[in-house]
Amino acid sequence: MKTNTNLWWILAGFFFLCFALYTGWNIIEHSNLPWYHATEWVGSVALLFTVFMAAMIAFYVGRVHNAQGGELPEDSLTADIDDGDPEQGEFSPWSWWPLVLAFSAALAILGLAVGTFLLPIGVGVFVVAIVGWVYEYYRGYFAR
Repeated sequence: MKTNTNLWWILAGFFFLCFALYTGWNIIEHSNLPWYHATEWVGSVALLFTVFMAAMIAFYVGRVHNAQGGELPEDSLTADIDDGDPEQGEFSPWSWWPLVLAFSAALAILGLAVGTFLLPIGVGVFVVAIVGWVYEYYRGYFAR
């Protein structure tokens, strides 16, 4: 995670350099105007916020690295694959409900893009799919 932290700080510095070059270039290009009219504010503010977002991620990842109490297996050069293999939970590889859920999302987005009459149909299919996915172990062959 230390490498991730350093990469995010480098990325924040790169975006700050881009922000400075972009803003300076606009001011130089439009030198006949005052600086506040020569600056292209949308691009400059977007690049500056990108600096803030990259710095925020770097700060967070650095804090998590300091708080984890040791190196993770993926940070150690001598670690095996099995060292970083925690229990991920219980998954149903035979379940069709994620496919129905994806179809309902696609139908709802298609309803937003093409015709609003599809949106309630997509939401209805979503409700059926999420209920089916949550309760698939409570009925039929897999009931507990």
